[in-house]
Amino acid sequence: MKNASTVFYVSIVLLVGIVFMGIIMPTSLEKVTSSTQGIITDSFGWYYLLLVSLFVFVCFYLLVSPIGRIKLGKQEDKPEFSRPTWLAMLFSAGIGIGLMFYGTYEPISHYMLSSPTGQEGTDQGIKDAMRFTYFHYGIHAWAIYGSIAMVLAYFTFRKGELSLISRTLRPLIGKHADGAVGKAIDVIAVISTVMGVATSLGFGAMQINGGLTYLFDVPSTLTTQTVIILVVTVLFMISALTGLSKGIKILSNVNMGLSAVLLLIVFILGPTLFTLNMFTDTIGTYMQNFINMSFRIAPLNEEGRNWINGWTIFYWAWWIAWAPFVGVFIARVSKGRTIREFVVGVLLVPTLIGFIWFTTFGSAAIFTESSGLLSISSLAPEESLFGVLEGFPFGMALSLFAILIIVTFFVTSADSGTFVLGMMTTNGSLNPSTSIKATWGIFLSTTAVALLYSGGLKALQNTMIIAALPFSFIMVLMVVSLLKSLNREAIELGLGQLRVDRKKTVGKHRNEDVKEVI
Repeated sequence: MKNASTVFYVSIVLLVGIVFMGIIMPTSLEKVTSSTQGIITDSFGWYYLLLVSLFVFVCFYLLVSPIGRIKLGKQEDKPEFSRPTWLAMLFSAGIGIGLMFYGTYEPISHYMLSSPTGQEGTDQGIKDAMRFTYFHYGIHAWAIYGSIAMVLAYFTFRKGELSLISRTLRPLIGKHADGAVGKAIDVIAVISTVMGVATSLGFGAMQINGGLTYLFDVPSTLTTQTVIILVVTVLFMISALTGLSKGIKILSNVNMGLSAVLLLIVFILGPTLFTLNMFTDTIGTYMQNFINMSFRIAPLNEEGRNWINGWTIFYWAWWIAWAPFVGVFIARVSKGRTIREFVVGVLLVPTLIGFIWFTTFGSAAIFTESSGLLSISSLAPEESLFGVLEGFPFGMALSLFAILIIVTFFVTSADSGTFVLGMMTTNGSLNPSTSIKATWGIFLSTTAVALLYSGGLKALQNTMIIAALPFSFIMVLMVVSLLKSLNREAIELGLGQLRVDRKKTVGKHRNEDVKEVI
């Protein structure tokens, strides 16, 4: 393989072993992942909550700090992509399929099947369903992505390091970042990325299958899902081979445009006033309960703790497992932006878009259920979106349109995944070779099929939580490394004293340097 690193070959060997186990011993793999997942969620739930809250704090600190004026790049660097394209690319990579799969299912599940506060089927249950959905897809999720992406962008474009997870730890581990320790860190990041992206591909295949089952009675089987994955693999391989500035850029803009059209249709044809009222009310309750939800672990309530393990801890693990992939990708497309602009673009804008999406689709599902029009909660998770759309005018056409959007998100996520894995396994190359990207495209699809074969949705969820734990420790070190380096640079540039008295803090020439940097 052209430019393939040691990390590439070691990762491939380990992943072949995992896929092989999933194929020849599916039951054993499911049991192992299930028991391991149980141990992790019971023993490390508190750790995940504290860790993600730490990332939120760091992002807000950098947003309001004078350090936020520092560029993610050299002074002369300009952003490679326009702001709308930049936002579309990071949003599509970071959360695409999740919006489609959970947009209706999560709110209706919290409302009717398993409430976070134990008030299923009540008016209060509706409000709780929406604010916890906001919680899972809001600031906390994007703080995980944003923290890691910021670390990578800073060290790659400002400090001139290779775009590798290990190289961001140089301020802490020194020369070991270039040796065996660094390679082990990068292998962990690659495994986590493959599991994270493969899980999302599994969700996407299941939902496409669910739509075809709901509309045309196509069997919901592993065979059908495998065929779907194979077809989409061909599509995203074609896109991946065209490069970042063509395939991914075009697809990101297309699927965001299509998603906006579907959102407007559901908003207009759905319970518009109910949606607006829900958005206004639950935004308030989300903000009011922000800290409480961030640290909620329910130590004295077994039912509540099981809910947290199944939803909140699963989500935090999912975001963490996706963090190396999304972080590397967001960093790659964010060169030339200031830290403050970066935090606003990565943390706040996607959060607001997600709130609007979940309110629109969640309110439509809850309204349909509570009005007695159709029991959305009785449908399979992957069919809930299509159940909602069935009650709209031109329901069949809207469902087919939704499947098209799922496919475009599927392709974009996989396309971005192959690009990032290529970077991570070619010593941080910003334009990995075609053969490397093709290899990773095949492995992503194969891993997704193996996980579905060994246990379906549950196997996907278990694998996510397991893959996230080792990388979470690396994330802590990355953030510490970033803060250490930023603090040193802030002192050199006098940024820490800008608000007190710039002239007293730095001399005339130093002051000019500060102005140039910021």
